[in-house]
Amino acid sequence: MSEDIRPGEAPEVYALRVAREKATDVATHQPGNWVLGADTIVVIDDTILGKPCDLADGFRMLRLLSGRTHRVMTAFVLLDPNGQAYASQVVTSWVAFKPLADAQIHEYLATGEPSDKAGAYAVQGIGAALVERVDGSYTNVVGLPLEEVLEVLRAVGFSDHGTA
Repeated sequence: MSEDIRPGEAPEVYALRVAREKATDVATHQPGNWVLGADTIVVIDDTILGKPCDLADGFRMLRLLSGRTHRVMTAFVLLDPNGQAYASQVVTSWVAFKPLADAQIHEYLATGEPSDKAGAYAVQGIGAALVERVDGSYTNVVGLPLEEVLEVLRAVGFSDHGTA
């Protein structure tokens, strides 16, 4: 499975494609089961920010986000036991960053927290100090829009306790 962005691929289309590919990959190893796949991306100026490849890339991303508002999009796809898409959705939240000094960015990067996070930050961790405001689903920014996912799971008979 490739998480490379295809030329001209819109952020919503990219996130849905990757979520579907993740779900399909799992479904091939778990035939006959419901499978949920998801992918979260950070988007600013219609540019998708993935996980930073190194500290310099993380610095570049956080400098770009500093003092600005960006979108966090999570796509999820629920496959039925036959491997067919039962539901798919993209949830978008808006995150406003505080203006960040270079020293603050370097200190945050030194924690190691941003190394495997889209956009080089984790709102549920130390990265919360970088955020001024979240408009929309907070759990979406963390990585899975729980309200929307639970709504879909309830529609197919799953309870809030994980059983059908």
